[in-house]
Amino acid sequence: MHTTIDKAGRVVIPASIRERLGILPGPVDIMIDGTGIRIEVATADDLVEEDGRLVIRGTGNSLTSDDIRELRLADQR
Repeated sequence: MHTTIDKAGRVVIPASIRERLGILPGPVDIMIDGTGIRIEVATADDLVEEDGRLVIRGTGNSLTSDDIRELRLADQR
């Protein structure tokens, strides 16, 4: 999938990708990742302990088993 960077350095993330990842307007974290750029939805640094595990409370939609399976398969491609 191709997109462009405008003169101000802005990139439009296609709607299909935003929808698949649940990206909503708001802050994101951006970092250099090898020879590319990684953009991640900014998360709160508030850790909560649940059943002896540290977790970060998610915001947005919950993932179903099918969503998780599809993400795992996409990562293997």
